[in-house]
Amino acid sequence: MEKSLIWFLLVLAGAVLNVVGFPDGAPVDACVKPRPNQPYHGQARPQPPSTNPYQVLQSSAHYGPGTQITVTIQGAEYFKGFFIQARDAASDGWLGKWEETPNTKIHPECSAITHADPKPKQQAVFVWQAPHNAQPGQVYFTGTVLKEYTTFWSNIVSQVAQ
Repeated sequence: MEKSLIWFLLVLAGAVLNVVGFPDGAPVDACVKPRPNQPYHGQARPQPPSTNPYQVLQSSAHYGPGTQITVTIQGAEYFKGFFIQARDAASDGWLGKWEETPNTKIHPECSAITHADPKPKQQAVFVWQAPHNAQPGQVYFTGTVLKEYTTFWSNIVSQVAQ
């Protein structure tokens, strides 16, 4: 009886951890994992791109010194989490910084922003800023949007809003 109770509690704890996942955002090591911009959620793998219900929209593709670009995640379905990086279109390197906004966490080490709570969201809006000493160039945003811990779409690439 005692062993079965211990076993039940261990299984229950594992299930709770699996459901909750990373309620306060992706850890900084998401920047450099073997599968960049993809969460490591055990056996869970990204959903097929053709089934992605979310869009990442950017207000402009071009930047200059200190330029600010608005980035929006939106979709027909609620989502609980995200991890988005800014990348230079020419070098594919991390670029710029994110402005602090409520319910987000920033990873300046890799120009990334992530959720800071697991509450359902239908839209999230952020502001990215180019370096003040930047030469003019193009930027894009890429990352992952999570509907649930095991249901997510990775390698999403932003589109310029029309």
